[in-house]
Amino acid sequence: MAEEVKIDTKEKFVVLHVTTPAMYDNLSAKLFELAHNQLQLVPKNVIINFTQVATAHTDHFKPLIELQQTFYEHNASLVFCGLRETIENELEQAELLEIMNTTPTESEAWDIVQMEEIERELLDDEEPLFQGFDPEN
Repeated sequence: MAEEVKIDTKEKFVVLHVTTPAMYDNLSAKLFELAHNQLQLVPKNVIINFTQVATAHTDHFKPLIELQQTFYEHNASLVFCGLRETIENELEQAELLEIMNTTPTESEAWDIVQMEEIERELLDDEEPLFQGFDPEN
């Protein structure tokens, strides 16, 4: 059986390319595990590319959506890209798409990860400036 997920490591993020035409429970669990484990590694940002996935049920995305929040709590990004319109429509109907960090293309996902990295760096740099600051004085 061919590999279901191809892993491509870049400087600032890892791309998990789903290489099967259909999502299923075990694949969703595998993506969750791979992405979650990446939080302990460098780089810890993850993009999951669904370009080759033609069919999926919204339940396959729920654990990944919950994991997205965990990534933000750990100052990391999790971005989903390449969702087909039919899958996006199902996620929209289930009111899940609006809480997902999605982009049409992998290139745009790269941009999101890099922008979020810059935001985190700026916020880290600015925090000491605001300690003890009182806007009333």
